[in-house]
Amino acid sequence: MSELINKRGVYIFPNLLTTGGMFFGFYAIMAALGKDYERSAQAIVAAGVFDALDGRVARAMNAASAFGKEYDSLADFLSFGIAPAVLVYLWALEPFHRLGWAAAFLYAVCGALRLARFNVQQHVIQDERVSKRYFQGLPIPAAAIIVSAIILFYQELGIHAEGGSTVGLWRWLPLMLTFMLGILMVSTIRFRSMKDFHWHRKRPFLTLVGAVVFIAVLTIQMASTLFLMSVAYLLSALHSHREYLRLLAEGKEVEEDEVQDLTV
Repeated sequence: MSELINKRGVYIFPNLLTTGGMFFGFYAIMAALGKDYERSAQAIVAAGVFDALDGRVARAMNAASAFGKEYDSLADFLSFGIAPAVLVYLWALEPFHRLGWAAAFLYAVCGALRLARFNVQQHVIQDERVSKRYFQGLPIPAAAIIVSAIILFYQELGIHAEGGSTVGLWRWLPLMLTFMLGILMVSTIRFRSMKDFHWHRKRPFLTLVGAVVFIAVLTIQMASTLFLMSVAYLLSALHSHREYLRLLAEGKEVEEDEVQDLTV
């Protein structure tokens, strides 16, 4: 009986992390509807933290399952598909009328397609060093955090996109970004997954110090840090996709690395 209880406890914990991420996604929608765009963007970032944890915790506890995969995908669609689409539309796209509506809808649909493709792809990993190196298309959590980053960056600079009060490029940038992120999610461009990096195992102390420094910087300058990281990750696709094509040309096995985070 105790073993059964322990097993259920293991299953419940990663499930709670997924639910926590879903809570922040739902809160982001409510905050956006209340025109509290900064808190909405921050909630999406918080959902991203929970999403990064739940799968890793499930694997560490040996609590992965097909049910967790589906639950995680539903949570991702709410937190990183619907919530960012609602947020960016109410924050900056509404003055564009049908064009803004179309951009937000395209983002949400492409997010759903990205998750569906992610789930149905079956892989026979023959070379894990290569196969876990890439994502096909921009991951939906990354797209959502990029949306949040641009909103927080605007807020920090004192630029108000709501109501169409901005002019020139600052007004059109959110619209163009929303279209671009939607297209990137369903594209075949390869983005680095970072799953093959195990530097933390070789240098655990330095990794801990680096994590503390990063959290401190993020706390002090959250908007600027997220914005710069978002730009860097988007630009990194220029290198990662070229690297992917080179590995294919060399005849190496480069299976899609879309190994879904499995939680219960």
